[in-house]
Amino acid sequence: MIYLDEHLRENRTLYNIYQVYKYIVFFPLLGMSTVTLFIIIFLFLFVATESFVQFAGVIWARFNSFVTPMFVKVLGSENIKKNRSYVVVANHQSQYDIFLMYGWLPLDFRWVMKIELRKIPILGYYCYKAGHIYVDRSNSRAAIESINAAKEKIRGGTSVVFFPEGTRSETGGLLDFKKGAFRFAIDMGLPILPVTIVGTRTVLPANSIGLFPGNAKMIIHKPIETGTFTENNISELADRTRQVIQDGLDAHAGRHADA
Repeated sequence: MIYLDEHLRENRTLYNIYQVYKYIVFFPLLGMSTVTLFIIIFLFLFVATESFVQFAGVIWARFNSFVTPMFVKVLGSENIKKNRSYVVVANHQSQYDIFLMYGWLPLDFRWVMKIELRKIPILGYYCYKAGHIYVDRSNSRAAIESINAAKEKIRGGTSVVFFPEGTRSETGGLLDFKKGAFRFAIDMGLPILPVTIVGTRTVLPANSIGLFPGNAKMIIHKPIETGTFTENNISELADRTRQVIQDGLDAHAGRHADA
């Protein structure tokens, strides 16, 4: 893995040069790759399977990570068992978490996404075709119905991904975890698969377009079985998962994230 010192961002000359690259090279390539993705889906609209759409998404994510560039390292892939479904729970630092998860998480999975993202041109439609799950957080009943409908998709090796913080952390520190992911796991009898994301915030901070090359790491932790948990001790499950992800941040965050 190529390693870029995260303090390069603090070099104003390099940062300003890269901003020129961002506007004249990266953004056009991002736009073209996204439009190409949409065209492929449109051309195969009636025959494309969800797996085909997912594969196209992997290519899209890796291409845009390459031209950023964002250098990725994955640890813990051996903790995933083939053909087993999981409820993947990850921290959320940046929009680049989408590239990281799509491009390098070795699972067939569906996202749980806020309904507002359905309105984004191209991306919203792509996610719909890929079978991702939109949830209206402003309407509890509709949200529950969406989650219940999603249960039919999460079986036979297909997993579901939650960002339980609900939004990107601006500081990189973990926010409080919402209970939806853990309730879903308990109801389905599926293990939680904790995932720690490190470094994407350095590439693209939350609520910013200050893009800059950098390193990202995904740590896939050992699954947490949910058979002994119920609604009565769901907070214990959430706290345990949050601690595992926090331990990953403590061990891998910082300028030596390639270690």
